[in-house]
Order: sequence, then structure tokens, then C-alpha cells
Amino acid sequence: MKPRCLIWDWNGTLLDDLQLCLSLLNEMLEENGSPNRYDTAAYREIFGFPVVDYYRRAGLDFEKRSFEALAADYVARYDPASLACSLCPGAADALAALKSAGVRQVILSASELGLLKSQVERLGLAGYFDELLGQADHYGHGKLETGRAWIARQNFDPAEAVLVGDTLHDAQVARGLGANCVLCAAGHQSRARLLTAGVPVIGTLAELPALLGL
Repeated sequence: MKPRCLIWDWNGTLLDDLQLCLSLLNEMLEENGSPNRYDTAAYREIFGFPVVDYYRRAGLDFEKRSFEALAADYVARYDPASLACSLCPGAADALAALKSAGVRQVILSASELGLLKSQVERLGLAGYFDELLGQADHYGHGKLETGRAWIARQNFDPAEAVLVGDTLHDAQVARGLGANCVLCAAGHQSRARLLTAGVPVIGTLAELPALLGL
């Protein structure tokens, strides 16, 4: 069934920043004195939200540097580098198909709103979205609350919306909003982890239009 609204996650779902995030994590681990290093497969098994817990799992020592200092350092590196990231495979065609079908599209991201706007505009995507829903800071929390506030302002049943993301957190957010969910296994978490959410899992966004009946 065609949804009335498609709620997109951004990082790892539309924006292909997986390798950038992996590289920055390994840099931070080395500078923090941790022996841990991750390849793509291992990273996708530890990444998650909240970010503070992910940092702990990765092996960052908050006694050497506080979470706030590490997060600020990460942002200082990530923000400029992220502007060189491209779209995930199948994203452009999926966005176009949804627009052609008359489906409303919004982005609901854990990213800071100013950065989100810059990334979207650089990729020439602003015309696809009714609204960009980001955060007031860089700490990677508050996504559910942001989504709930937005849903409350809309004139449709959230059950008519589909949230598309790449992490188990996105499935949790969808449940919290009362929306349906599709997860894409091309991003920050492995297919095996995503399958535990009990929602449809696709390999790339190229599969999304057909799944939605477009």
C-alpha cells in the first residue's frame, strides 16, 4: 500500500557516510590509546544509539577524555568531511519514485539541523522534502521526541506513514511514532541485526519502490 508520508532517516540511509564514520572511529580509538580497530563488518555489529553507549562498546575511555570532548572532536572532523559524501545506492531513484507518486517526504535525523540542511542542499535534494527534522545539538539523541512533535502537527494517521532507516533505533522510533518501518541493510548495522526488529529489511533503496507498491 502506498504510504501518505515517507519519513527518511538520513545518515547511512540516504547519505552514504558509513566509511567516513568508520575511519573517524578508528582515528579516535588510536588517539585515545585504545588497541581496538574495526573493519566495516565489525563496526556494523557495534554501532548504535545512544552514541555514548556505542562509544563505550567501541572501547573509548571516558576517563581519558569525556564523552562531550570526544563528541565535539568527532563533529569537528565529521562535519566538513561529510559534505563530500554521496547518496546511498538506489537513493536518487527511490526519492524520485516517491515524489512522482505524490508521497510526502521528510527527513527525521539525529544530526544537528544546520549540518543536515547543508548536506541536503549540497546534494541538490531540498526539493524532495516537505521538512527537515534535525536536532539542536550534536549528541545524537532526541530523534523520537522530534518525530512525535512533528506528527502531532500533521493531519494524517501515523499508521499511514513509513519510516525508512538503517538501524534498530529507527525501528524503535517508528514504533514510538505509530508508523510502519522498512530497514535498509546497506548502512550502519548488519542485516542480521536489522532482522531482529521484525520489520521488512531490504538490501538497497533500489528495492523500496516495489516494496511500497509504487
